[in-house]
Amino acid sequence: MTTIRRFSCNDLLRFASVNLDHLTETFNMSFYMTYMARWPDYFHVAEAPGGKIMGYIMGKVEGQGESWHGHVTAVTVAPEYRRQQLAKKLMNLLEDVSDKIDKAYFVDLFVRASNTPAIKMYEKLDYVIYRRVLRYYSGEEDGLDMRKALSRDVERKSIIPLKRPVTPDELEYD
Repeated sequence: MTTIRRFSCNDLLRFASVNLDHLTETFNMSFYMTYMARWPDYFHVAEAPGGKIMGYIMGKVEGQGESWHGHVTAVTVAPEYRRQQLAKKLMNLLEDVSDKIDKAYFVDLFVRASNTPAIKMYEKLDYVIYRRVLRYYSGEEDGLDMRKALSRDVERKSIIPLKRPVTPDELEYD
């Protein structure tokens, strides 16, 4: 049976195989440590019965006012564990924390415009394309900012798509 639990420091030495997918963004150790320290409720790992890491999600909560939201920084599942609804379970966990604990208005994430399988999965989870961010990935590939409204956004204003693409320097960072 799969166990989903908080990511720990020991996992930093065990999760490299999950990050081998060319579509998975990887970060330096201090980046992961910062997320564990600042947003532990948003950083979880899925572990197989033998202890092998199957996938993980890391995110944070940020913004102000009606822009207060949960953000998915990374979600990835090892190839041998895909198509088992694991990413959905991890996403639901982050959405629940954002909605019920932090009372966020929405959850957002960025995905490569070419990553059709991920886009389709997010759409099945009720995410919509909010805007296109030109040259978001390494100054080359466009990214899609996808959002899902949470219960606090009664009028669903957070997911009304923008009519024009934006550049990375137009993004708000908190």
